[in-house]
Amino acid sequence: MPVLLDGLERLEYRGYDSAGVAVVSAGEGLQIQKCKGRLRSLRDKLDSLPPLTGTTGIGHTRWATHGEPNDVNSHPHVSQNGRVAIVHNGIIENYAEIKQFLLQQGVRFRSDTDSEVVAQLLEYCFDGCGDILDAVYAVLERLEGAYALGILCADRPDVLIAARKDAPLLLGYGDGENFIASDATAIIRHTRRVAYMEDGEVAVLTADSAAVFDAYRRPVEKQIHTIDWDVSAAEKGGYAHFMFKEIMEQPEALRHTISPRLKDGQITFGELRLADDFLRRMHRIYLVACGSSYHVGMLGKYNLERFLRLPVEVCLASEFRYSDPLVDENTLVVVISQSGETLDSMAALREAKARGGYILSIVNVVGSSIARESDDVLYTWAGPEIAVATTKAYSTQLAVLTMLGLYMARRLGRVEEAEYAAVTAELAVLPEKLEKVLACTDACQYLASLYFNREHVFFIGRNLDYALGLEGSLKLKEISYIHSESYAAGELKHGTISLIEPGTLVVALATYEKLLDKAVSNIVEVKARGAEVVALTTESGRERLEQLATHTLVIPDTHPVLRPNLGVAPLQLLAYYIALHRGCDIDKPRNLAKSVTVE
Repeated sequence: MPVLLDGLERLEYRGYDSAGVAVVSAGEGLQIQKCKGRLRSLRDKLDSLPPLTGTTGIGHTRWATHGEPNDVNSHPHVSQNGRVAIVHNGIIENYAEIKQFLLQQGVRFRSDTDSEVVAQLLEYCFDGCGDILDAVYAVLERLEGAYALGILCADRPDVLIAARKDAPLLLGYGDGENFIASDATAIIRHTRRVAYMEDGEVAVLTADSAAVFDAYRRPVEKQIHTIDWDVSAAEKGGYAHFMFKEIMEQPEALRHTISPRLKDGQITFGELRLADDFLRRMHRIYLVACGSSYHVGMLGKYNLERFLRLPVEVCLASEFRYSDPLVDENTLVVVISQSGETLDSMAALREAKARGGYILSIVNVVGSSIARESDDVLYTWAGPEIAVATTKAYSTQLAVLTMLGLYMARRLGRVEEAEYAAVTAELAVLPEKLEKVLACTDACQYLASLYFNREHVFFIGRNLDYALGLEGSLKLKEISYIHSESYAAGELKHGTISLIEPGTLVVALATYEKLLDKAVSNIVEVKARGAEVVALTTESGRERLEQLATHTLVIPDTHPVLRPNLGVAPLQLLAYYIALHRGCDIDKPRNLAKSVTVE
């Protein structure tokens, strides 16, 4: 139980609305406790009951997808006669069909979830064959959808079975103990040796062994990876929230991302296999991602088209495979994901690969599903990110994508030497400039104290500033629950300006000096209608913006393509402090999960 509860606590950042555990022993059989709410509610419940004893167990935290959050719908789910217990991440798409069949066989269901059908069908098959592994394979043949499963059987208290399809699941190899987990964070205290399960694989674990089989039940030899980050990286380290810690870690994360790839003023990607022949015939680039990673793609579109003079299309991963994308063997598809497990992004990757595209992924988690299925992968090396609202993953993804564009342009001879030298010189000092930005948190704290009670906030900007505003707006809405929108400033007069009334807060981004005059005009427009304006600009634009805006935030001058890397930090801090003033659960915002593994 202590191991299970500690592991669940380390996964709290992923978001959930209920928690539960199951332990099995020869003497007591299956013992299950679960409840709605936070993990502390489960701990309180367990403290009031006789101890759950056993050395084999599973635990789970759930976000409601099928069935409301309550004790009954919480995981683990148990079969009718109490012989099988399961935990499940993902969605069983044909659960209604399976449930109808089992109801006809006299099976009684307790919950409204799709997951319970797995437990009930397992027991039904187990009754027919008498072997739990045979039953597992029989069930997997009938399941449609995505799943990471942990399975206990009262008849085999020494065995834990796991199965995976389209949902993250890893094995941990310990000394006289073995583990399954959806994230290495849960088991890092116990082992650094992990293997990542592939789709269709089934693992059978005991205290002393971990056997893995493929969909045809053939033994699989797993490659074991060693986790190279320390457990302290997944702890708050004295900070009030993981989000604030990770905002402040961004300069160091950027050093890890940039420094190994910048040698004597030259960008090098030693791990990249992109051939010159492909680069020469490449005629289109897709940037595919979700959420904040999609906003990285929005910025990347501007920068890559500037460097490469090729059409770049940014696509939401959830829409990509339904849009009949124009992907062929001359198309580069860049998939961007923090976790490397985002189901929408994985589906988009497979669609692009089926159409012949070359897949290059930018991910943080080494060995993740997207990384393994890509033709090429660039890791951001940002370290573990625990807060649901991404910060350092966004910044490092942006740095990698900018460097990739410049690197390809140099190989193709499409970037002038002066610009190449200017950008690489600024990349080298980018972490130090970001440290200067983060050293000045007082201004963001003060602005938060003024505006935390606003219910509507608008971000406006042009070009790179527009794309940056999308991320600033998302940060604010996801952790403070304020209604926030970001608009291309030129669209104000096409309808949006009707939303501006006296006292409305407008965050005006004006870091792109070529469009500073336009930004000034838009600020004048909204101020004329009573808006209060917080402007974000560079040192070069400070004097002009301070004369117009209600308040001004300033970042150091740098090359234009890198300004979003500095400009995002004040927007992250503003969102953080506003959420703090509003008393929000900053690291675990409502209804959100860190890694979205369902469509």
